[in-house]
Amino acid sequence: MKQTPEYDRIQEQMKPGVIALDGFLGDDKRKLIDIIASDNTKVHKLNRTHVDIASRMEHFKELGLPGLGEFITLDDHFEVKVDSVRGILPSPFGGKGMYGKVNTTVINKKLDRQIVYTDLHVHFVADHAFYEGKGSPFRLEPVDLIEILEVPEAEE
Repeated sequence: MKQTPEYDRIQEQMKPGVIALDGFLGDDKRKLIDIIASDNTKVHKLNRTHVDIASRMEHFKELGLPGLGEFITLDDHFEVKVDSVRGILPSPFGGKGMYGKVNTTVINKKLDRQIVYTDLHVHFVADHAFYEGKGSPFRLEPVDLIEILEVPEAEE
C-alpha cells in the first residue's frame, strides 16, 4: 500500500516531542503504513483480530480498576494492576478525544510473563492496528499481547 498524505501528517505527529516526549515510532524508519501492515500480517497469521486483542486489553483493565494501584488476582493465573497518572494525551490519529494516562499491568503467572499498556494503546490497537514502531520504549509486540493476555483465536 502507498502511504497517503494523511498518514504522512499522522506520522509527523508521532515524532518525539510532538505529542509525547519519546514519540511513538522509536528508531523505526519505515512509513507508518508499512509498520501497520507488518503487524497486521503477524496478527492475521495467528488467526486473531486487532479488535479481539484490544477487547482483551480492555477486559483486564476493567477487572483491575477496583484495585487501583494494587494487584488483583484473577482466576488462578493472572494478576492485574491499574495505575492512573495525572494527565491526558491526544491520539496522533485524531479521533474522539483525549486518553487518560492509565497504565494496566497484566502478569500471566502460568507463563511467568507480564505486559504493560495504556488506554492510548487500546485505542491504537482497536482503531488503527498500531502497536508503535520498532525501538519505541512503549512498543507492544502483537505476539506478546496474544500470548500473555491469552487472546482466543478469531471465530470463523
